[in-house]
Amino acid sequence: MVDHSASELSDDRREGRDETPYERADRNWNEMLQELRVLQTGAQILAGFLLALAFQPAFDDLDGGQRVLYLSLVVLAGVTSITALAPVAMHRLLFRQRVKVEVVSLSHAAVVVALGLVAVLVVGVVAFVFDVVLGGTAAWIILAALGTLVIVAWIVAPFVLRTRRRVGKGSS
Repeated sequence: MVDHSASELSDDRREGRDETPYERADRNWNEMLQELRVLQTGAQILAGFLLALAFQPAFDDLDGGQRVLYLSLVVLAGVTSITALAPVAMHRLLFRQRVKVEVVSLSHAAVVVALGLVAVLVVGVVAFVFDVVLGGTAAWIILAALGTLVIVAWIVAPFVLRTRRRVGKGSS
């Protein structure tokens, strides 16, 4: 059992919500489950796509580099799926152990890692398809374009919003 100080267990209104740390953990867990549903579905669809490719007649036409990339993507899809499922496994194994706050914290880390993995997986799968269909130059171009899009949409935009929020708080 985890020992929480009285200040941790009191209502926390700093974020504009009247909830205890346990209520916040429940809310955060539910929000994370919604995110995990999207993340897991996407990762599993990509994994299924990759696994089906090996059984297509054209698979024999892949060169050595494409086969290495393909197998790397298959492993990455497996790692991504395992990482995205880790919060669910952790929650099940720690059910009724009164460690929800810790489970949410560790699960948050797993989801962030899984998001990074799925970003690499999506960009890699698209680059792989471009490599097979159009060749290496097209693959590198789409890799750079999609990689840039991921960085802007998933890292830069949230960083800008976070910075604006902090600056706004400081000037009030």
